[in-house]
Amino acid sequence: MPQDFNFTGDESELIIGNDNTIRENVVINRATFKGDATVLGNKNTLFEGVHISHDSKIADHCVFGYGVKVSGNSVIDSHAIIGSSAVVQGAHVAQWSMVRGGCRFDKDIPPYIIVSGNPTHYYDINSIVLTKNNFPEKIQKHIATAYRLIYHGNTSTFDALMRIHDQVPMSPEIENIINFVRESEENNNGILK
Repeated sequence: MPQDFNFTGDESELIIGNDNTIRENVVINRATFKGDATVLGNKNTLFEGVHISHDSKIADHCVFGYGVKVSGNSVIDSHAIIGSSAVVQGAHVAQWSMVRGGCRFDKDIPPYIIVSGNPTHYYDINSIVLTKNNFPEKIQKHIATAYRLIYHGNTSTFDALMRIHDQVPMSPEIENIINFVRESEENNNGILK
């Protein structure tokens, strides 16, 4: 049952995909309202004590470390790694990102980066995982340049996106960064800064 004060007993769903590894004491709550679903995709690993709350959407190939707490209505994209941390309600963790242990946040985490610390902050791009998954070095340099403009450019997020568009060679990865950040800002959650 969902741990949500809005739950009134509706018949909602929990959809679990194939080839997931779900260890001891994992809790996954179904959705709150009729017609909605909490979704766990394929080939994810959830270590002991993980809690996935109501209405969350977990894609494929994600890893959740010991005791991770994912609050309701969160979205975790494919290949995200979350180590012993809490994802506050409504947060969106993008693909190929890593959240280091102990982080607590309520802002969106853009693709291809590592966040760390408490308070949680941008650490670097996720270069080890990107290299192991055959992202070319040139693309990784472009990703790093884009994030330097966002996190160290001493400008607004809007202006940083304009600079990325003007200064960084376009690729699917750079377009993914721009689109993710723009959508996050438009949805009023915003990215972690």
